[in-house]
Amino acid sequence: MNLPNSLTLVRIFLIPLLVVVLLTKFDGKELVGAAIFGIAALTDWLDGFLARRRQQVTTFGQLMDPLADKLLITAALISLVQMDLAPAWMVAVILGRELVVTVLRSVAYARGITIPASPLGKVKMMSQVVAILLLILGSQYLGVFAVLGSMALWVVVAAALVSAADYYRRFVQIRPRHDVSDFEAARERVSRKKAPGTVHDADQERSPRIASRS
Repeated sequence: MNLPNSLTLVRIFLIPLLVVVLLTKFDGKELVGAAIFGIAALTDWLDGFLARRRQQVTTFGQLMDPLADKLLITAALISLVQMDLAPAWMVAVILGRELVVTVLRSVAYARGITIPASPLGKVKMMSQVVAILLLILGSQYLGVFAVLGSMALWVVVAAALVSAADYYRRFVQIRPRHDVSDFEAARERVSRKKAPGTVHDADQERSPRIASRS
């Protein structure tokens, strides 16, 4: 287990702690919750930086890093709704976007296509971190933080809708150009290629020609 992957696991372990702190009544919970969320968000940047710097990019990290991000943001936003600090409909739009994009990218990947991340995704992620921190701190300490947090949340909603439309546009454009029609066909093709002793289609086409020449 290398350091970047360890940081990803730390971020995952901080998620339930963040929820417990935010939803438990005690003095200073806003500061503690903001600190936990800030540390978790920092590990999101740090693990990617270290993985590239040390050339320790792994399959585990590529799978778990975006999952940890989604779990962290989802837990924080749902906690804010429970604390009456964020409108439920805005959180539903943001989380709905995550579900739609995940489904589109999964379907595309199953068909042998990789949809690259949208540049708006980075704007959305940064806006989410800023909005959550401002809403947590503004609820008890500085009222201006709450106003800025609400504005940042509107930015998140706008970026979520625009980036979701962008993902769908790219999905529709690349889907008809692929030669795999469904999941079963894709799975069958992969199994045929990996099966030992399997003769590929090209070899099958050449075999009769070779036989006829001999």
